[in-house]
Amino acid sequence: MRKYRVAIAGATGAVGREMINILEERDFPVGELILLASERSAGQKLEFQDDALIVHRLGPDSFKGVDIALFSPGAAVSKEFAPHAARAGAVVIDNSSAFRMEADCPLVIPEVNPRDVELAVKPGGRRIIANPNCSTIQLVVVMKPLHDAAGLEKVIVATYQSVSGAGQKGIDELETQSRALFNMGDLVAEKFPHRIAFNLLPEIGKDAGNGYTDEEMKMVHESRKILHLPELLVSATCVRVPVFFCHSEAAHLTFARPLSPEMAREILRKAPGVKVVDDLAQHVYPMPVLGAGDDSTLVGRIRTDLSGPNTLALFVVSDNLRKGAATNAVQIAELLARDYEGSFSHPS
Repeated sequence: MRKYRVAIAGATGAVGREMINILEERDFPVGELILLASERSAGQKLEFQDDALIVHRLGPDSFKGVDIALFSPGAAVSKEFAPHAARAGAVVIDNSSAFRMEADCPLVIPEVNPRDVELAVKPGGRRIIANPNCSTIQLVVVMKPLHDAAGLEKVIVATYQSVSGAGQKGIDELETQSRALFNMGDLVAEKFPHRIAFNLLPEIGKDAGNGYTDEEMKMVHESRKILHLPELLVSATCVRVPVFFCHSEAAHLTFARPLSPEMAREILRKAPGVKVVDDLAQHVYPMPVLGAGDDSTLVGRIRTDLSGPNTLALFVVSDNLRKGAATNAVQIAELLARDYEGSFSHPS
């Protein structure tokens, strides 16, 4: 079996560390792993396959001989350095928002639109593949098989997103504020605009200028692009909640044709990457405590929406650091290694 030279840009961040774990858990054929981060993080050591690997400073020349470059350093850094990696011959899988809506960069969920990667790796392709937003991934994984069965027309969704979606600083802030509340200490809000401990913030991302945040608009535009449904009606409300890991979503899906809850459950039980967790009478439904550490997307509370015809209501939970970020990126790498092995070549 061929082994690949893999680089992780942003290796010391929450998603970067999870990428390291996922590569090892899924036994991806890594011949050499190169860990890259900012100058501030350079010199740290991170464990991979019982070895302590030194983190190197990310630079334009970091990607010589690299086959696959997994990026999660933030959009600004990705925009600067991903093109260097691609020119060096690597295929870039970028977890930031930098390239998601660019026409020549596919936005890929392997269970949903695996063939879209061809746009990036074909001769003359840009060699950059975008990883969708975490909240988009878990929703689209559930929507795609239902759309294939009944024709999706409209989506209304409210998200309940964990603090890890804001990175390690978000995790730290919830922990620090929670400890301060229990110990009658002073509360400091730095990462979030208001206290997050024992509170909800209906604001994720910047003001998009239309009454929505950019996180909400990501769900609109990304869902349309991944599903190849440019006219799909989507409205989202994104809320930050005091949960460390896993995003939850309450979605209302309207279809062109009738789709019963029973049929939806049957379809979703067969859908790749999805687990149906749905027995209200027995208090069985998706929760963050069930989804944390799991690569599956959990779906339950599947029922007929009483507000209109051909509409289902359901609840979706997924680990935002795993399937919502690191696992999806590694799955794309697995897809490339399996079906597009000839894509890995380097300039002489």
